[in-house]
Parts: sequence; structure tokens; C-alpha cells
Amino acid sequence: MSMFSTGILVLTSPLHTLPLRIAPVLSSAAQVVERTLYVHLHPGLNLGAGGGQPRPVFIQPVVDLSSLITGLYSNAAYVCGHLDVRVLLTNVRAQPNNASSPETGGTGVACNPFPSPQPLSHSPEVVLTDFAPQDPGQSPLVAQCLQKYTGHCYVCTPGLASVLLHPQLQKLEEEVEEGQKDDWDSRSERMETYSDVVVGGTFDRLHGAHKTLLNISCLLANKRFLIGVCDQELLKKKVLRELIEPYALRVQRLQEFLQDVKPSLQYEFVPLSEPFGPSVIDAQLQCIVVSEETRRGGEAVNKKRLENGVPGLVLHEIQLLKDAHHTEMEEEKISSSSLRSRLLGTLLTDPKQNKSHLPLVPYVIGLTGGSGSGKSSIAQQLEALGAVRIDSDQLGHETYRPGEVAYNRVLEEFGSDLINEDKTINRRALGRKVFGNKERLKALTDIVWPEIALLVKERIQQAREEGKQVCVVDAAVLLEAGWTDIVHEVWVAVIPEEEAVSRIMVRDGVSQEDAVRRLQSQLPNTQQVEQANVVLCTLWEPEITQKQVRKAWDLLQKRIQQSREGAKPPS
Repeated sequence: MSMFSTGILVLTSPLHTLPLRIAPVLSSAAQVVERTLYVHLHPGLNLGAGGGQPRPVFIQPVVDLSSLITGLYSNAAYVCGHLDVRVLLTNVRAQPNNASSPETGGTGVACNPFPSPQPLSHSPEVVLTDFAPQDPGQSPLVAQCLQKYTGHCYVCTPGLASVLLHPQLQKLEEEVEEGQKDDWDSRSERMETYSDVVVGGTFDRLHGAHKTLLNISCLLANKRFLIGVCDQELLKKKVLRELIEPYALRVQRLQEFLQDVKPSLQYEFVPLSEPFGPSVIDAQLQCIVVSEETRRGGEAVNKKRLENGVPGLVLHEIQLLKDAHHTEMEEEKISSSSLRSRLLGTLLTDPKQNKSHLPLVPYVIGLTGGSGSGKSSIAQQLEALGAVRIDSDQLGHETYRPGEVAYNRVLEEFGSDLINEDKTINRRALGRKVFGNKERLKALTDIVWPEIALLVKERIQQAREEGKQVCVVDAAVLLEAGWTDIVHEVWVAVIPEEEAVSRIMVRDGVSQEDAVRRLQSQLPNTQQVEQANVVLCTLWEPEITQKQVRKAWDLLQKRIQQSREGAKPPS
């Protein structure tokens, strides 16, 4: 079966039977769609009836629908984790606009939630459904009906394909009575909804737990949805905070997701540098959505609101989603910190910048990281796996040898009083001359760094002549010196600042102040990660680092193989 980038799954099974069908239906959909899967809910929709074309209608938010959404995202994380699943709620509304207008026929319920097809951030190329035709001959009619129905709801690509899914469904405990197929919410309690709803979170790399929180908040909200997004101080204690996406990008992805899910709401995004933000002063807010672990935070919000003279909020609690793929080192729930840890050793950004001037053999990794980051131990592990290690710090010592170009230029620039009795340069005395003086330090690095780069290139050429496949340039100043043009990829080792300070103090026998000062003189982790293709972290036990390095090495071998196959002339 052909694969499509984006699709819409129209679920027609009655609400109380859908939980049994979710996993097999999503599994079948994942065989057809490879990137984004939108889910449109219309329980009881009959795509096989003769006569008129079925039209979208408003459906009421009910408690069972909230559970269904949770189940959808939970199952999606398990059976099709590669898909960006989004449950659409445009046709779910407690009080549709113009409910009393003549268009409603006096029923109090608007007939069509889609006065015009709704654009989505990714145009669907295929529509799928769990509706099962009564006989094979009915399939073409159902497919045609499905295409027309979807075209009434959403803007799709021309030539929208349709697929009827026939998964092996579990035996249902009860069959749907014929008279209840359309009265889909008759057995479920109506959900209380609110004009203004608020949530808060980091929302790094939207995952199933985020989407559950956001979808249920959209179910609860009739008018405005306020989202507080953690930033600045609130990120400092996060695991692998260097890998947290920038605030602007996180908000952009939230906007895109929410605009797809329920475009009728008014969305407001607020950066949070402290835990409460406007939630403790905004008198219009009525409800805050929390999880089991953030309920105390919601209670703290209400305490602050009462202190500020505004009414408390209804606390709507949702379930945590379990992570079926978590390891012993990770949380049992789906969490951003676990997902960030899984990024370690993987390719974060494609190294397809202009590297055509570099031969593919040897493939050169530039490994950098701040003091105490464990960079050198990672380089040693890569060397044990077969890479040629090029230690730029050691090469830096060579540039100061008598007779070298840098030796003479340093003495000319900084004075002959730096010469030791054995004619070598007193590097400690040189350090005192440049310490705290940016201009003098730049004068020194302008002399030394180009000479080190030449030595690095010589070592790479030597490795090439020896038939070596991979080189690792171990260089603390890789980015500052601008050596990225001599490597194929940049790998960065990161460690939290407090851990780095502790390691530097133990390793070098210096004070905390000196260790902090040393770190502050280097590029911060966040700036290094911005230029990284691969990130590694030595925060945990050595065997955890070894697994990261092994994963990074194995993935590197695949990239090298693909690069070389792509460089071969066609046969």
C-alpha cells in the first residue's frame, strides 16, 4: 500500500466501543501514513447509507470523550510513536455559536460546524476510516462518501485518496443497538465546560502527554485558553536543559497544534519566569487543568488567587500517560526529560552544510565541550572504537616549541621576558599577561589558533594516508577558533554547571570561585549545543556514557556509509 505524508482518520464507531478499537485502528493507519495523522471524531456516522450525503454535525463534550482522547494518545505513543497524532475538536462544542438562529431549525444545535472547510497546518493526502462496509461491493460507495464528507470539513490536497481500514478488532462485549448509533453521547455524562481555561508547562517537543493536556483543555474551554510556557529561571533545574527548544519555537509549535485542534478558541501564550504568572491575578479564568503530579501546583495557584481577592479555579485533573518504552534510568510516565535523554548520541541537526571541500575519508568529528564536561573521556572511548584521536591541546603545546612560527611571533608580541632557561616559553607567565584582557587574549589566539589548525590538518592527512576511516578532533576551542570548516560534524559534551564546577575543583584543586570563573570564560552550553550535530552527556554512571558513545558511533557508521554511497558515480 502507498505511503502518504499526512492523513485524516475519521472514527465512526460508537463512543463506548472505540476504546477497544483504538490500538488496531492506529496500527493499521500507521501502515499508510508516515508523518502526521489527524483524528476526526464522529461516532455513529453512517458512510454506507443510501440517499443523502452525511454531513458533519456538532457533538457535545462528554466525560467519555475525555477518556477516549487520553486513550488515543496513550495508544499512539505505543503503536505508532513515529506519527504526529492530533485529535481535532472543531466539531466538538458545548454551546455552538448561533445555536438559536434559524439555521438550526429551532433545535438549539447548529447543523454544520464547518461553514467552510478548515485549513490544517499539513494538508491531508489521504482519508482513512474505521467504518466497515456491510459487503465488499459497498466499498467504492463508502470511499466516495468518505472523500466528500472529509472535503466538507477540511482543506485537503487535490485527488484525496481514501482507505477503508479493516483491522482485526477484539470481540466487543456488547453490540450497538441500532437505535442508538446516532445518539452517541446518550450514555455518557456531559462534561462541564468553562469560558476561560489555563494550563502551564514547559511544552518541549510536544508529545502524547502534552497533547492530552492540551486537547482536554480545549474540550473544557468555550472562549479563551491561556497557556503559560516555562522560560528562564524555571528551566534551570530541568534535566538536559541545553536541549530544551527555544521559547519562540515551543510557542510556534503550540500555536500550530492548537490552531489545528480547535481554531474557534482565543489562544494566549505567556512566558513564565516564576511558577504562577497571570493565573493568580486573572479574574476571568475559571478552570485550571492539572495532572496527578501538578495538582499541588494548582492548589497553590488557588491559594494565591484567594490572597489576591479573585475567585479560586476549578481544578480539572487528568491522568499521566505511561511510557511503554521507558528504560530503568527514565520515568515511567511520558516526559520531556526522558525524550531529551534519548536524543543523546543521535543526529540533532543534519551536517549537510557546505562540506564539499572535505574528503569523505577520513570522516572528521570535531568534539568539544566546556571544562569538566568529560569531553576527553568521550574522545578516548571513540578512540577505542577505532577513531584516530587528534588532541588539539597537545598540539597547542607543540606550537610553543622553539623554532616554531608561533614561538617567534609570541615573543615579538608579548616580550622576550617569557623565555625560560631552556628557551621554552613560560606559559604561566604568558597567561598572566593576557588574563582578563580580551584584546591581549585575542592577539595571542590570533597567533596560536591558526598554527594549531595547520597541525590538525597535517594529522588528518596522515590518517588519510594510513587508510584510517574516522578522526576525532578533541578541541575545547573548536567553535571559538572557527575550526568547524575542517570537520564534517560537531559533537558537544555537556554537563550541568554545578557538576562541572565540582569536577574542576576536585580535578585541579582550585576554589569554587576560580572554577566558576573558568566556566564563565568559555562558551555556555546552550551556545555550543546550538552549533552541535550530536550532543553527549557524562552526568551519569560511566556505563551510561559508554552506551551513548556506542549509539553515536553506530549511527555515525550508517551516516558515513550513506554519504559514501551517495558520492559514488552511477554505475
